Amino acid sequence: MANIYTLRAFLFGEWSSDVRLDGKTVIITGANTGIGKETTRDLAKRGARIIMACRDIPKAEVTQREIIEDSGNQNIVIRKLDLSDTKSIREFAEIINNEEKQLHILINNAGVMMCPYSKTADGFEMQIGVNHLGHFLLTFLLIDLLKKSAPSRIILLSSMAHSWGTIKLDDINSEKSYHSRRVYGQSKLANILCTRSLGRRLKGALLKFLSPFLRMPPHRPCMYTKYPHIFLVFMFSNIYLNFSF
Repeated sequence: MANIYTLRAFLFGEWSSDVRLDGKTVIITGANTGIGKETTRDLAKRGARIIMACRDIPKAEVTQREIIEDSGNQNIVIRKLDLSDTKSIREFAEIINNEEKQLHILINNAGVMMCPYSKTADGFEMQIGVNHLGHFLLTFLLIDLLKKSAPSRIILLSSMAHSWGTIKLDDINSEKSYHSRRVYGQSKLANILCTRSLGRRLKGALLKFLSPFLRMPPHRPCMYTKYPHIFLVFMFSNIYLNFSF
């Protein structure tokens, strides 16, 4: 995995910004590992108050201590959230709405990928249930607080894998047939379609699509032509669906 990031840095260069987030409250789902962990680290260094929304509390506590030590930001808290259980989602949202006076950024990052067939606590296929339906419900339950805190922003992590999927409304839980890759693609396509719809429904919303791994820098315009096989590495590159209101 480290080699992938090294290659990405070589091809596209490093991105940096000195923007501060002092006084801003941010929720990050799946904040204890992977992209969520590094997002937590970066935003903590910018002074944000971070709410780590995690299923595995012991692992989250390890990450919390590491990032507090690394960033010097003590304002990092953990709240239990299991996106495969709507009861947990509702309990989490109730705590946030009761305890937090403002919420400026919601980062819907957590997800599962190409796992063996299983179902959520509510009977949904796991990938569509966690990746799409769980975040859909979470966003809906927090939308009033986000509006009240405007200018605010919702960021949803999707994937180029959306191109693998189609929305099978006649078998949304993949009970007739299950192909883990295609079902993952369905969940990522659902993310994108939902976010586009939400952007239209929120009056004055600004919808942006950004693929940070696939964007070609001007100083290397021919890299894809010269090394097409290398770009297979970025098949899973992330798309941030990002709108503010």
